[in-house]
Amino acid sequence: MSTRKTAAVLAIGDEILSGRTRDSNIHFLAKWLTERGVVLNEARIVGDEIDDIASALNGLRARYDYVFTSGGIGPTHDDITVDAIATAFGVKVVAHPRAVKLITNWYQSRGEEVTDARLRMARTPAGAILIENKISGAPGVRIENVFVMAGVPRIFKAMLNAVEDEIHKGALLHSRAATARNLPESTLAEQLREIQAALKDVSIGSYPIDGDEKGVTIVARSESAETAEAAIHAVSAAMRALGFEPELCDRKVNDQ
Repeated sequence: MSTRKTAAVLAIGDEILSGRTRDSNIHFLAKWLTERGVVLNEARIVGDEIDDIASALNGLRARYDYVFTSGGIGPTHDDITVDAIATAFGVKVVAHPRAVKLITNWYQSRGEEVTDARLRMARTPAGAILIENKISGAPGVRIENVFVMAGVPRIFKAMLNAVEDEIHKGALLHSRAATARNLPESTLAEQLREIQAALKDVSIGSYPIDGDEKGVTIVARSESAETAEAAIHAVSAAMRALGFEPELCDRKVNDQ
């Protein structure tokens, strides 16, 4: 759908790839973007290697309107995301004066020492714009279409709120759904293919219930409420023709 904005997310950290940490930011970001008419087209996870992060980022930022990263901007030696972002853009890493001030004020106001490790979080790629962090003081950064954010979920969410006005909203999706209990997904597959081929500007998704043992839910999504309604009407008719009465759900805009 050409009027919609596109995005990708790059989750960074060996701890995610090893299974030690479960990523929740991708799930949250997908819903957050959907509510703003932005399609999350791609999600990648990469380990703590500067060249790997830079390579992945360069591929994503050239393809999508927005790229979000999460993780690797903390105070320790293995927090290398800023270095990788700078490598990707071909710029130096600098101590951002305002970031230094923000971090210094944050810790001093709490009676805590402003250590070198904490000041490490004031490092940014040259030319980057700061992203406010009301949770722990240390900011994220934006450089061109790339938003560099913390991996801690509550800080990630706070940073998303801080960049709300920087996201240009695209066309919103209307969603309609029909569920047929005890109808195997495979039984409806050919009818779904025909309905999808006959209708333009609609996406039809099929979701089996409990591994296809208890039925299937079909969701039609479109920028046009009328088109989504027409698609789910055709799906419902196909279900009835197979002897199953559909349960309809008139979903709200952007409900996935």
